[in-house]
Amino acid sequence: MRILITGSSRGIGRHIATALADEGRTLHLHARAIESLTDTARACQDRGADVVLHAADLSTIEGAEDLAEAVGELDMLVNNAGVSGTELLPWEITAEEFATTIRTNVYAPFVLSSAAARSMLDRGGYIVDLSSGAAVTDRADSADYWVSKTALMRLGGSFHEAGHSRGLKVYEVAPGVVETDMTHSMNMHDGRTDWTDPAEISRIIAAISQGELDGLAGTHIRAGRDSLDDLRARSARGIRPTERKLRLTEWEG
Repeated sequence: MRILITGSSRGIGRHIATALADEGRTLHLHARAIESLTDTARACQDRGADVVLHAADLSTIEGAEDLAEAVGELDMLVNNAGVSGTELLPWEITAEEFATTIRTNVYAPFVLSSAAARSMLDRGGYIVDLSSGAAVTDRADSADYWVSKTALMRLGGSFHEAGHSRGLKVYEVAPGVVETDMTHSMNMHDGRTDWTDPAEISRIIAAISQGELDGLAGTHIRAGRDSLDDLRARSARGIRPTERKLRLTEWEG
């Protein structure tokens, strides 16, 4: 099984990569700088996986395209790399700041998912987008980040609708709030003491890679709230067409 995990040098990405590092798999590990992947690569190799390292700047379309070309055919893609945005009010964000967040959090997954999907159609494969509660809520500040995660969820939905009948399985998986360098840099998490265990997100994505959650393709899963046992049960019994979809709420009264 050939798997690409973007942003896998630290934080959630490193946890996911290690959880996916089964013997017989080839993990393509990505970061901005090759040298930052040393610890992740060693941990994955210790678990029996083969490792290929890639450096790319996913804030540029060229960087995403170069990474897609370098990796080639995949059986699974984990779009983990992302930026937290500005934490500014909408009218305070510059156009370039907004564009940088969108390029990293939406354009790069679009480029990588498109390339991966073309190689997966009619033989099967998995695409996992690291989502967020920001995909389904509103907030006064951080419009660039909130927009990017909502757009990413819609993008995943489009890939699911277009490719599911041809073997493509797409998931939006929100990690909860994991204690990482990124979350510590965000004002909204100042003083937080309640963190999601990164093992929860890793176990869910590992279960996806094993085919245990095939029945949940096309849905939004939230680590820390959705237990793996419950997800397995829901996958086995099947889901309704509108479950865990992004939809308008109804008027009240």
